[in-house]
Amino acid sequence: MHYVLFYRFVKDSKTVKLPFRNDHLKFAWEAAERGELILGGALSDPEDEAMLLFKGDSPEVAENFANKDPYVTNGVVTQWQVRLWTTVVGKDAASIVRPT
Repeated sequence: MHYVLFYRFVKDSKTVKLPFRNDHLKFAWEAAERGELILGGALSDPEDEAMLLFKGDSPEVAENFANKDPYVTNGVVTQWQVRLWTTVVGKDAASIVRPT
């Protein structure tokens, strides 16, 4: 199954996150290497939110990431939410549905 982790950043997040960026990226790449984090990045113009796509059996994989992410633990992220994403199209979809 796929889960999307949504982040909302503090104002002026580009500046505020700089001291924690390397630790956040290290943490994220470790999750990617374990096959948990598929894609992640900030939304732009304005850069006030981010989306991270996880693969797992439950939302815990994304929740555990958020609870330990340096951006969250250091206050760069003001709010986060995990949502199940029912993926149906594409070779990596969790529940492929084809037309009849």
